[in-house]
Amino acid sequence: MPHKTMAYHKHLAKVIQERRLKAGLSQEALAAKASVHRTYVGMIERGERSPTCDIGYKLARALGVRFSSLIEEAEKRC
Repeated sequence: MPHKTMAYHKHLAKVIQERRLKAGLSQEALAAKASVHRTYVGMIERGERSPTCDIGYKLARALGVRFSSLIEEAEKRC
């Protein structure tokens, strides 16, 4: 994976985690709201998996934000 792609991947993971914590949600609660498996949320936040557009959209909706805002915030950190 190219360096910039890896950096973006890690930044997106951190943005999702920060938004989850700001919302006062556990990984399990976010997963339930987004209708995804709880272990998948953990893998995304640890940078082990990058969310697909569908999953990113579900997570963003569960966090009460647009998926594009998560992407934009991650891009600003690169």
